[in-house]
Amino acid sequence: MAIAKTIEIIAASTEGIEAAVRSGILKASETVKDIEGAWVKDTKVIVKDTKVIEWRVTLAVTFIVR
Repeated sequence: MAIAKTIEIIAASTEGIEAAVRSGILKASETVKDIEGAWVKDTKVIVKDTKVIEWRVTLAVTFIVR
């Protein structure tokens, strides 16, 4: 029987939400092995002078405990 654990991380990108998710998973995978998936729990944008300059996502990242 496999046991899974979930951690919460926040990632950001100036390119968009998908890029923020990808960068968050990539960075988490540097120290967390066996990542199985993630939920986008929340999104946020940073606005400057009426323009969106950054997208942020809160991810619940799930991995298998071995």
